[in-house]
Amino acid sequence: MLNFEAVRSATNDVATVDASTTPKSMRSQSARLFSNTLSAQRTILAKPTLARTYAIQAGGAPIAEVFDANAKWLHKERAASNIQKSRQVDYLRDEVAIRLCDRLLDIKRDFPRVLDFGANACNIARTLTRPDPDDHSAKPVTEPISSKIGNIVCADTSEALLYRDQDLPFNKDIDITRHLLTSPEYLPYESNVFDLVLSSLSMHWVNDLPSVLAQINNCLKPDAAFVGAMTGGDSLYELRGSLQLAEQERLGGIGTHMSPLADVRDVGNLLSRAGFKLLTVDVDDIIVDYPNVFALMSDLQAMGEANAALRREPGAISKDVLLATESIYRELYGEQQEDGTMTIPATYRTIYMIGWKESADTPQPMERGTGQANLTDILGGGGRIG
Repeated sequence: MLNFEAVRSATNDVATVDASTTPKSMRSQSARLFSNTLSAQRTILAKPTLARTYAIQAGGAPIAEVFDANAKWLHKERAASNIQKSRQVDYLRDEVAIRLCDRLLDIKRDFPRVLDFGANACNIARTLTRPDPDDHSAKPVTEPISSKIGNIVCADTSEALLYRDQDLPFNKDIDITRHLLTSPEYLPYESNVFDLVLSSLSMHWVNDLPSVLAQINNCLKPDAAFVGAMTGGDSLYELRGSLQLAEQERLGGIGTHMSPLADVRDVGNLLSRAGFKLLTVDVDDIIVDYPNVFALMSDLQAMGEANAALRREPGAISKDVLLATESIYRELYGEQQEDGTMTIPATYRTIYMIGWKESADTPQPMERGTGQANLTDILGGGGRIG
């Protein structure tokens, strides 16, 4: 999300970043979560005459390019080359994968063939093997969600990241197939082959999102679901604002250091445009506490989440601007913990989406005027206008 091509050399003169500078805690809304991964660290087919269609470009060559796909591939490959550090900073992907897979508990069916599009290090596949995925329920589920899945195809463009954890034990608990993609804009799968498509924290780097969503819809079987999660909205607004204020103060203007993100208001329209029905879109904030801004930037780089926008500022953020950013960030958002230490929060906003491919059994809204109840009677008069 940030441009850190040479930020490491700049921060070495300012602060030492090691395991002790990793996120201290994770919070969702008002609840605080602690990560164990770090030192202290979630049809009735429409009549042809009535169906509305959209012109969507074929996958593989987006009309408007916002992100540099090759730069993003390099970021992920470089991040995965340091396996130990890469696993340490997976706290965000693992937490989002857990919350995404929790939504599958509400779908009472089996999934013989599943696609994980943009699988990263197969975080979803590992999450699906959790022994008790619904431990907060009054009737906890004792079997892992993987028991409902026949085979999962984990697809990603980064070979190093995709195969990073192929030797870990979870691979024996689920039938997993890894597939290396040649392009993040193209799904090389036939129509009507998957019973479920999942995607977690990858689609915010897609240039032609409408086309990719249409391709996901195409490869799903009728009455099958797409369940996805993507970074969007006001993610890292604390860092964005602090960096802009620092550059305005020190340089007299601001540069492009943060990648553009989709807004939650647009996601429903994109899903509908791609042909999905029975849409559900919701937003969740995960707040992670860091000891300083340099630890935050270091983790973003280790995640492979450095800025890949085509119009990103060349070179590194200057040392002077980084020092100003740290001071402003701490002044505006710094929090004192119970042990007396000062930390800075970073908000990761995640947009969750569920859409169903239309089938003969897809519920349809009744036609206007066919209702059997008077709205005024139901609302007790409160529904009358005028």
